[in-house]
Amino acid sequence: MRDEPMDGRRENPPWRGLIPVAVAAAMALFVAGGMDIVHRQQRAPEKEHEAAPAAESKKTMPRFVVGVAASGTALIVRDVRSGKDIGLPVAAPQGRRFHRVAALKDGSYVVASYADRAVTFHRLTLQDDGRPEDLTDIPKATVPGVSTSWSDLAVSPDGDRIAYVTYQRARGRVDVVTAGTGAHRVWTTKLPARVSSLSWSGAALSFVWSPVARTAGGDVVESKHQLRTLNTDGATGDLKLSKAVLTLPEGSTTAILSPDGKTVFAGIVKGSQMSVQALSVAGEPAKLLWNQTVKDELTSLDTAHTGRALLATAGDLYTADAAVPGQDLADAAW
Repeated sequence: MRDEPMDGRRENPPWRGLIPVAVAAAMALFVAGGMDIVHRQQRAPEKEHEAAPAAESKKTMPRFVVGVAASGTALIVRDVRSGKDIGLPVAAPQGRRFHRVAALKDGSYVVASYADRAVTFHRLTLQDDGRPEDLTDIPKATVPGVSTSWSDLAVSPDGDRIAYVTYQRARGRVDVVTAGTGAHRVWTTKLPARVSSLSWSGAALSFVWSPVARTAGGDVVESKHQLRTLNTDGATGDLKLSKAVLTLPEGSTTAILSPDGKTVFAGIVKGSQMSVQALSVAGEPAKLLWNQTVKDELTSLDTAHTGRALLATAGDLYTADAAVPGQDLADAAW
């Protein structure tokens, strides 16, 4: 096994070898002008995505999602209501690849990019019509280590704290960086496990802990999925300092904690049916929020920056009443 990054696709776990992020030349040429092209051509026609348009969303939900192209070479803004792409793609910084994206309360986005065993962060702002306006560096925020398909990102609503997971083979490291000062707090583990579904609830960082093992046939399996919380103001060191919240129900591998810390939102997939449920930390009965028919496994669940809705990624992107094309994206946030 090599201690190198993978290509950013979620289906290739670190256990199988961390393969360098491939250079997607064609995509890079398309977006080579980066933000300069975006600024010069803000009024370019919207691009119709090949997939069917999304269903009409409720007006209280965010209208746009920002996605990381599967190649990592660009950010794509997509209209939730129509399924169309808005404006031109935003190119990744030269020599780097975008890996993850998270939305902030003010409607801007923090994006992680990777190269040379270092993760850096950038802020994307949009115009009112969804067209990309500006991509700027967050200069003091840097995380050392290998970013893989298992890496995950969570940013506090005000953008002050950035949490990111890197890996050494199948052993995770959680960095929490203060954006303004660059101050680091770090937790690691010696156990092979996936650390996923990061979310913030005050100073508590929640994540799904999924120990992994390799079968005789060479397959990687996750033995259980447990939601845990880490006090990021407390002691640093080993991830065993985190506390168990609950074991996810059968069929669920993805869950996030509500901002008030009282509710766990979990996605459960059985066959082609996905249900999003609210689980009480206090042990009250689960509440079904919504169902959707999906084609792929659930890979992430995110709260909208408005705090009023959830976005599930299962190949395409799903809300309570919309399905947005997402097969061409490695990650998305709204």
